[in-house]
Amino acid sequence: MTTAKGNENDVPFLDLITPHVELEQELTKVFQQGLRTAGFIGGPMVEDFEKAFADFCSTSHAVAVSSGTDALRFAIMGAGIQPGDVIVTVPHTFIATSEAISQAGAHPEFVDVDEQTYNMSPERLREYLEKQCSTDPAGKLISRRSGRRVGGIIPVHLYGQMADMDAILALAEQYGLVVIEDACQAHGAEYFSKKNNRWMKAGSMGCAAAFSFYPGKNLGACGEAGAVTTNDAKLAGKVKVLRDHGQAKKYYHDVEGYNGRLDAIQAGFLHVKLPHLANWNAARRERAAEYNQLLEPAEGSVTRPHEPSWSRAVYHLYVIRTNDRDGMIKHLKEAGIATGIHYPIPLHMQKAYDYLNYRQGDFPVSEQVASEIVSLPMFPTLRADQQVRVAQEIMRCLRVEVAR
Repeated sequence: MTTAKGNENDVPFLDLITPHVELEQELTKVFQQGLRTAGFIGGPMVEDFEKAFADFCSTSHAVAVSSGTDALRFAIMGAGIQPGDVIVTVPHTFIATSEAISQAGAHPEFVDVDEQTYNMSPERLREYLEKQCSTDPAGKLISRRSGRRVGGIIPVHLYGQMADMDAILALAEQYGLVVIEDACQAHGAEYFSKKNNRWMKAGSMGCAAAFSFYPGKNLGACGEAGAVTTNDAKLAGKVKVLRDHGQAKKYYHDVEGYNGRLDAIQAGFLHVKLPHLANWNAARRERAAEYNQLLEPAEGSVTRPHEPSWSRAVYHLYVIRTNDRDGMIKHLKEAGIATGIHYPIPLHMQKAYDYLNYRQGDFPVSEQVASEIVSLPMFPTLRADQQVRVAQEIMRCLRVEVAR
């Protein structure tokens, strides 16, 4: 959301206007090309973006689809997860992660997050696999909770930082599970894999990955859009069929599919923006470093993001924690500073998942984090003076709280 017609000192949470104004001529040419060729669905603009995004992610294939949710759902189906299989993910994420699992016919179960990174805890995952599952006579891993076969793991690269993929992939290999990355907030994030002895891009480590290009993402469309990345040609082919009503050839339907195609004009917009993404991500990292320095005096009252040595985060969001979250949000709002909460209610406590029969206290880290997080303004064109104002108001808020 962008602050509109506010005080000139107001600090918006997000700026979706400036990058589009700066690229207006190039974006307008994409629209004109669509009008003049009537190439609205599929075709060269989609194919060119797919190739460019696959190259960016260091993968062999990228398949453009209509949203990040569709990307994750189609990746699950393309990876061979069977109806009724359990997919293990985290409760501290947007509901699209678990929606995609359910809509693909699978069954979501959760493990808690790491208290420092807010991503899937490999320790909690190991505990789940060792203590909450058993092996049936056929050697299949079965969840004791649901009695269902466990088929896969979806780590979420939350806020623009990758999960600890070496540890997660090692557990997946040990138990014969597929790993699909939810990279919807992590375009360009990197992870140093000790196993491979190199930095690896988000979207290149699991059997497949899902990306969202919702407008506010690091790489955002001017509407809805998403993509699946993979190094598996067969999986990519399945996703292409699923996104287009189950047809590999027009009017010949091998399976029931979906209308999950990406509009060509949106693909064109994304292709225009993609060459700028590395610089935008670098600017976000600089803004995050500046926040870290500005907020250092508040250590003890504010928990800043933790970036492990194996991580190069791209700061889709800059998220802090504080005990009086509501008080801080109120203070910042009154000072003209927009904030967000990502996410206030863990998935296992959402009404939509009452049927899973989880209880409060089942995932204490997620529950604690959800009550304390505040997302501060973060975008590539965020100015230094705006960050200083945010930090100053946080300090004022904390001093007021202490004086009571």
